[in-house]
Amino acid sequence: MLDKHMLSHVDILSSHTVSLFMFIESERLLQKSTKIEELVFKKLSPEDTPSKAYRERIRSFFMNLRKNNPELREAVVSGEVPVEDFCEYTPADMATAESKVRDRAIQLENMFKAKGAEEQQAETDMFKCGKCKGRKTRYYQMQTRSADEPMTTFVTCINCGNRWKFS
Repeated sequence: MLDKHMLSHVDILSSHTVSLFMFIESERLLQKSTKIEELVFKKLSPEDTPSKAYRERIRSFFMNLRKNNPELREAVVSGEVPVEDFCEYTPADMATAESKVRDRAIQLENMFKAKGAEEQQAETDMFKCGKCKGRKTRYYQMQTRSADEPMTTFVTCINCGNRWKFS
């Protein structure tokens, strides 16, 4: 069992070890940060004065490394993501995995909601579904054969999804 003198020595040793570890980590962080800043400055400030693009890129890196993406920060600090590669990252590249999944879901949802070159459909009760006998239907017409032939009518039952066509 440790007496109080031994415990105080353990405390001293652990605090010095933590201090040394923090110093080494802060030196490594300073080297990475300096390298990032040099590369971005060289690329975005050709006139040797900080450009607007340079300031915006550094601000974006700062926000993503400091707050938004701790996994990215760890990858850059550990060297898993080389500084040279990181300097080419776009905001989309720096997004967290959760953000990328959420953005992809939003993108797919928007694609389904978009009504591009879709045929115009009208809702009516003129047609009777042969499957469920309901009269709530949508239809559209299209010229599928030659111009002297009648248009083809495509009908979809709103109740059961049954589809049919006639000329």
